[in-house]
Amino acid sequence: MMPRSLENQITLEKTPSYFVTRKAPQRIFNMSREAKLVVVVRNPVTRASSNYTQTLSKTPGLPSFEGLSFCNRSLSQVDTSWSASIRIGLYILHLEAWLQYFPLFQMHFVSGERLIINLSREMARLQDFLGLRCLVTRQHFNKTKGFPCLKQAAEGSHLPRCLGKSKGRAHVQVDPETIEQLQDFYRPYNIRFYETVGQDFRWE
Repeated sequence: MMPRSLENQITLEKTPSYFVTRKAPQRIFNMSREAKLVVVVRNPVTRASSNYTQTLSKTPGLPSFEGLSFCNRSLSQVDTSWSASIRIGLYILHLEAWLQYFPLFQMHFVSGERLIINLSREMARLQDFLGLRCLVTRQHFNKTKGFPCLKQAAEGSHLPRCLGKSKGRAHVQVDPETIEQLQDFYRPYNIRFYETVGQDFRWE
């Protein structure tokens, strides 16, 4: 379904589910083995609580975050079957599936934390990876809900391209002990991920 690009164009497409969908690497490889892949990652504990917050807003009455995160909390047994929140954060496991089809140099990893803290640097790195002149800089953004917001209006709209109502909301309060247990759980996976991509995201 991807449109063809002229020589002076690149075609972009995105969805959060590609990275964790088992059949996606092979299907994209069959479409274009030269595709450049951009993956935005963030601290998996923060990502899990963010996903829970969004799900809770749509499904009131969910069990607690702590209750869903563990098979046995007293033994720190994390429930990795909770794919929407826990399993997605096992980035190295998903990356290994992609590396069966694409070399690492065709992948670019964006730090979700640094995208907020140092937008200009992350955008410059991304544009360089895509072979683009550095045209999009901090001056094109303002901040809303703590996140960058594109100032230029969407085509046919007088409103800026900004986060919707479902984004940027305050996360649920998670017990500090739960955070520590989840950090311990993710640590070995994070280290393997850092070593594989050659970048330390400092998720502690």
